[in-house]
Amino acid sequence: MALSNIEKESKYIYRIRKTGSMKVDAVVLSDYETIDEDAVEQIKNVATLPGIVHYALAMPDIHWGYGFPIGGVAAFDIEDGVISPGGVGFDINCGVRMLVVEGHSNLVKDNLEVIIQRLYEAIPVGVGERSEKKFSRKEFKEIVEKGAKKVIELGYGYQDDLERIEDFGCIRECDFSNVSEEAFERGKDELGTLGAGNHFLEVQEVAEVYDEEVAKILGVEKGMITVLIHTGSRGFGHQIATDYIKLMRDNLKEHNKNLPDKQLINAPFKSDWGQKYYSAMNCAANYAFANRQIITHLIRKVFKTVLGVNVRVIYDIAHNIAKVEEHVVDGKKRKLVVHRKGATRAFGPGNDVLPEIFKRTGQPVIIPGSMGTASYLLVGTKKAEEMTFGSTAHGAGRALGRREATRELSTERVLNELKSKGIKIMAKSKKGIVEEAPEAYKDVDKVVQIVDELGISLKVAKCIPLGVMKG
Repeated sequence: MALSNIEKESKYIYRIRKTGSMKVDAVVLSDYETIDEDAVEQIKNVATLPGIVHYALAMPDIHWGYGFPIGGVAAFDIEDGVISPGGVGFDINCGVRMLVVEGHSNLVKDNLEVIIQRLYEAIPVGVGERSEKKFSRKEFKEIVEKGAKKVIELGYGYQDDLERIEDFGCIRECDFSNVSEEAFERGKDELGTLGAGNHFLEVQEVAEVYDEEVAKILGVEKGMITVLIHTGSRGFGHQIATDYIKLMRDNLKEHNKNLPDKQLINAPFKSDWGQKYYSAMNCAANYAFANRQIITHLIRKVFKTVLGVNVRVIYDIAHNIAKVEEHVVDGKKRKLVVHRKGATRAFGPGNDVLPEIFKRTGQPVIIPGSMGTASYLLVGTKKAEEMTFGSTAHGAGRALGRREATRELSTERVLNELKSKGIKIMAKSKKGIVEEAPEAYKDVDKVVQIVDELGISLKVAKCIPLGVMKG
């Protein structure tokens, strides 16, 4: 691979100096071997956008995406910067929630097949799958404006869950009036559904603990059973992204006329269109928090009914979102619109936005692997706040596109590999199994090693899969 103008600054830091219409440098945090050349071109394009601050960043799991690369981080000045749907993605607040089963790990393992089957029956999974949970239009409006808090009020969880969700499960700058009727129609029957693609539910075991003190504070011990939920805002968020890309294209032609890539369509953050998108995006983010909360409720019911055990929340994170945050840049505190697309917030100990329970440890960070590989629990750091606008990686990152995976792999091969590792799987489609095979992804162990060695998030525990549920 021959990337032009890329300079190695240290073991895992590569810089591309600004040239042409780039307003800032582009920095890639990776080992050179796994850098996606097309995605690097995309992060260079991001560096051309108005109001971008300091540099455009790529995380170790960087791969090609819509406009912005997945694994991309960019911060824009709140006054003269922009907000871009491509910098957030179509699955707004796609995120990960980690749960832990209280005690009885052998009981879970002895009944794993029954648990996976019951979870599969309880949680709708697959493309366009509908939920049995029905909400009135008034309730739906309150859910997308109040997030997890509202569904907890409706009986789907406990108040204590909220402090273990990023932003306490609700971003307040939102208004349902900025959401289209099409988005409402797509989203109204999908709350409490997992979806398809790379979304999954996984029963895991804590295989290693790297920091006993932090793990104890977070409530994790070696041998414990955890459950990982990976899903987002479903068709609701996808329609909001689709709507606003079209609206920006139709109404901001002059503003967007010199884009290096039309998928980087954007609006000045302080403009009417920028504020409307920001509001609608936050509605989708709240929908996703609520969606994972309802799924948590369904998981709790299964474990309570089958085994009589309780399940509690460790943390819930977003990894496709734009947020208004304060960061120190070149010695000055500035208010910025931080886009994290396929990237996770990783604030360090003492950060004002964190609840008291995480003030000592830093924000929990969850980096899942692919089915068949490990997932990790980490914590954010002050180094991340100084270096990456408080950001880290979000997963393994794709190595093969979905079409490539289906060409190169077979369902039988993937299932045999999982079986050899003792991993139970239930999936809606054979195609999905192949598209999401471990071979289609980068090495999550390597991604986590890089962020840990860079100090932008620190390893706490490693979890290995026991059973997987996919669309």
